[in-house]
Amino acid sequence: MRSKSTLLILGVLVLTGCQTAPRRPAPPELIGAAMPIGFPSSVRLVTTDLLTFTALAPDFFSGIHAAATDGTVDILALSGGGSGGAYGAGALAGMTRAHARPQFEMVTGVSAGALLAPFAFLGPAWDTRMQQAFTGERSARLLHSPTRSILSRLLSPRGLPHHNALFQLVDHFVTPQMIGAVAREAGKGRRLVVATTDLDKHETVLWNLGEIAQHGGEAARTLFRDVLVASASVPGVFAPVLIHVRDGDREYDEMHVDGGVTTSVFSMPLIVGIQSTELPLLRGAHLYMIVNGQLARAPKTTPYNTVDILSNAFAAELTYKTREAIVDNIAASQRLGMAFSLTEIPVDYPQASFIDFDQPHMQALFDYAAGCAAKGLLWMTPAQSIRRNMTAHLAVASAQPGCPLDAADPAR
Repeated sequence: MRSKSTLLILGVLVLTGCQTAPRRPAPPELIGAAMPIGFPSSVRLVTTDLLTFTALAPDFFSGIHAAATDGTVDILALSGGGSGGAYGAGALAGMTRAHARPQFEMVTGVSAGALLAPFAFLGPAWDTRMQQAFTGERSARLLHSPTRSILSRLLSPRGLPHHNALFQLVDHFVTPQMIGAVAREAGKGRRLVVATTDLDKHETVLWNLGEIAQHGGEAARTLFRDVLVASASVPGVFAPVLIHVRDGDREYDEMHVDGGVTTSVFSMPLIVGIQSTELPLLRGAHLYMIVNGQLARAPKTTPYNTVDILSNAFAAELTYKTREAIVDNIAASQRLGMAFSLTEIPVDYPQASFIDFDQPHMQALFDYAAGCAAKGLLWMTPAQSIRRNMTAHLAVASAQPGCPLDAADPAR
């Protein structure tokens, strides 16, 4: 069944019509040989492609294992969440301050989490740029328009991706220096992977940004940037990204949008769960998950207008999709003998909306997460998170919310 928010968007588009842009046809095959020009097939994976995953997995996971110089594989999964990405940025900065931030051998990201992923992957030396990306003026431009302008954009997103504030934000921070740094770390076996949604196929596509960076040059920077923009391009708000591909002598365009359309957070391709694939090199690994949103929310009256209705519908869809993803990751971590820690924005934190990119709000959320991380009160077990959210109906938004672990286990 389609989600209510998706049906609502479809209804709006039917009533208003759509702006269209010229494009080539999409590749005709679900699992085919079409690839971005100049790049090998190993730079990406459709998450249901068993044959390709089976071929790539040995080298992919052996690299991760070899990169774990301290003997423990640490994996970081970053969820979507719009302006909630400031929470993840603050969490990482706070871990740096507390000297409690591991080197993550694999970092995955979706949507806002995809924008955060390169900074998380590159480590503390990039914290200043990470904070600028999530609390600076460029992020405030993403949806700073008044309600009427936002509504207009929802009803009829116009123009090409390189004309919008999201493209400008990503293009500013994805520098040749970032590409070079990612390539060096990928050469050690570490992995940086983000998700987009291929609208033509209705499939999640995972992109190996480390391998893209290793290609080098402007072509690598362009594809790296475009994949990040696509992963965060909420349909109806930002224009989709067309990725030009070639199969032999035939050329096509693929339309990619927000990875959160099909997956809110991931640590493994979907095929791993479907096939119950054993990955012995990940046994004993530690999976960290940063949920850049709330998994429960204090009731708040929804104003009777299109923007607030759409915003709350998307937020509700994201909440349930993220809960389901967490359950899947709990099962996978138990099957693979992995420790699993997560953090989320607590229900009593006064978060207005995932599209609130107001600078003071973003800075406050960043500072809150950084403070909790610095005090060692960031990470919970899944059981602590579930216990807290099962009683979340007792909670209300507070001007002085407790840290995630405080809220999960007051008796700690």
